[in-house]
Amino acid sequence: MDVIQQIGLPVLGIAAAAALTFYAVSFNELREKSLKDMEESEDSENGGFTSSLSSRKRRARRKAEKQNKP
Repeated sequence: MDVIQQIGLPVLGIAAAAALTFYAVSFNELREKSLKDMEESEDSENGGFTSSLSSRKRRARRKAEKQNKP
């Protein structure tokens, strides 16, 4: 029984860490996709929010800052 616990517990921990990582990455990708879709819907002319030039500049500045971070 000790051998099973010594081998099984680390394997279970690794599997749990892999599942948590997969969940976190998937959630992050979904969030980025929904934000991208939201920005595209704001820019469309078929309703939605009317964008002003200043909001476009803020969005471009945030995007540039995000890309310049190491």
